Amino acid sequence: MRDGVALVADVYAAGPDPAPRPVLLERTPYGRRKPRGSDGALGSWNPPPPEAVCRRFVERGYHVVRQDCRGRGDSGGEFVKYLNEAEDGYDTVEWIAAQPWCDGRVATMGVSYAAHTQSALASLGAPSLAAMFLDSGGFASAYETGVRLGGAFELKQATWAFARAKTSARTLADPVRGAALESESIEEWFRRLPWRRGHSPLRHAPEYEDYLFEQWEHGRFGPYWRQLGIYGRGRFDRFPDVPSLHVSSWYDPYIRTAVENFHELGARKTSPAYLVLGPWTHGRRSVSYAGDVDFGPEATLDGNLAADYVEFRANWFDARLSPTPSNDPAVRYFRMGGGSGRRDADGRLDHGGRWLTSATWPPEGTHPTEFHLTADGGLTPEPRALAGYLEYDHDPGDPVPTIGGQVTSGEPVMVGGAFDQRPDERTFRLTASRLPLDSRADVLTFQTAPLEHDVVVAGPVVATLAVSSSAADTDFTVKLVDVHPPNADYPAGFAMNLTDGILRCRYRDSFETPSPLEPGRVYEVRVEAPDTANLFARGHRIRVDIASSNFPRFDVNSGTGADETTDRRRVVATNRVFVDGRSTVTLHVLAEEPR
Repeated sequence: MRDGVALVADVYAAGPDPAPRPVLLERTPYGRRKPRGSDGALGSWNPPPPEAVCRRFVERGYHVVRQDCRGRGDSGGEFVKYLNEAEDGYDTVEWIAAQPWCDGRVATMGVSYAAHTQSALASLGAPSLAAMFLDSGGFASAYETGVRLGGAFELKQATWAFARAKTSARTLADPVRGAALESESIEEWFRRLPWRRGHSPLRHAPEYEDYLFEQWEHGRFGPYWRQLGIYGRGRFDRFPDVPSLHVSSWYDPYIRTAVENFHELGARKTSPAYLVLGPWTHGRRSVSYAGDVDFGPEATLDGNLAADYVEFRANWFDARLSPTPSNDPAVRYFRMGGGSGRRDADGRLDHGGRWLTSATWPPEGTHPTEFHLTADGGLTPEPRALAGYLEYDHDPGDPVPTIGGQVTSGEPVMVGGAFDQRPDERTFRLTASRLPLDSRADVLTFQTAPLEHDVVVAGPVVATLAVSSSAADTDFTVKLVDVHPPNADYPAGFAMNLTDGILRCRYRDSFETPSPLEPGRVYEVRVEAPDTANLFARGHRIRVDIASSNFPRFDVNSGTGADETTDRRRVVATNRVFVDGRSTVTLHVLAEEPR
């Protein structure tokens, strides 16, 4: 690299003295020679080894380079999450392009962190970059997707750091450090938040603790969040004008970044941008379910979009690197819903769904539709003549537990996916109750009457709320739920989460300039939830839950207005949502679904 640090890579080529070909590059912190779970074929939990995957790409006419990121695997230097990837990636692309076995074209691919590495190097305008296949990542703004959301900190960053610290080069070389990390219970540490530097499960791996706290301590948007590698939004004009594919899924944390990258690169470049949105959790596109819900045989990538994930990528690169124009649709998305609602043979709810295409996102034919929150718990297209507010006490010591959603890397504390919104033995929570979340006094529930006809929504979800609080700061969360009616398999029905968002109210006007709340004053706030696509079937209800915590997905607002990482005090906040016509949720309703 430009600073003299050596990064280690494997080259997979057609023979010892290969002819020039396009090269596919993947840069990863997970070990260049380790199998990728995302490479697993339909129904298989044993993904093929990298050499088998790369052999198939070589047979299709490519060379492949897999590289360990700085400070990971066998590569030198120190790992600092995200922040070294722009320059290291740029240097790697240009080194490959200069090799005699490369024809001058380097295309990138990868899932999750390996997608972030792609947008990072693109932000420096790597001239030899020929195409990008970004799957479940590629930061437009890490502050707004992936590290924070609505100003709240995503605690998957803590579970990820703890897991990666255990496999770092320093840990593998130091058995004492490894034993110390293994002795820590991440679940128990989550019961002792907030952490402090030197007083966390990562204190045994200070380089990982340092970067985690760097992210956590920078609560407001500023220069830290504009750094290379985590802020593509500020550098889209520098991205090379090359074809790009943006893949994400309804239960993946990176939906918003995929949609933004698709829109921005599609608008700014002459090369085409494509978007694929499936019903999966993060990178799990070869199974038909997410959590406790199954979406039917059409849900998998395998057998629907291509024979498998390797073929899907190879087909895409073939089309993009060929001089022959392609007429692929710009958007392919999976609309959830339409299943039987019964329990399948594997014990999951049959929710169903189908693949659709569109030239735009949200799809053609959708129109933003406001639903009003009413004092009697209704969700109606027209406001009702019922004034007033609904209020609840948010106790930071008893937060609303996370049950599924857009979560990744959260094990063993949390998992993503679709679940009935009722805690069970898998739910991390600070109290023992297993009653449904909508039974809690600190959760406001608004729902339609049973639908008289199917309603399809496809696009972002935005709540505009008139609120007040007794505290100097508080959060408001919004969750969209498809309420299945009772049947013999689910006699209490099934409240299936679709998407959820959060806003830390100190950032209601600006992520750059936080300001405290004036107790009792009414504010209008906007809470955005990532995109979704779902058919609410006749007889179902559309439900919206409002609360002030979603833990352990997000850190809990203490209510004091002080720094989340240092303040150890807690204030019970009395929060109000005004239901006099000012509080609404906007869904993108599809007038007529393509046949």
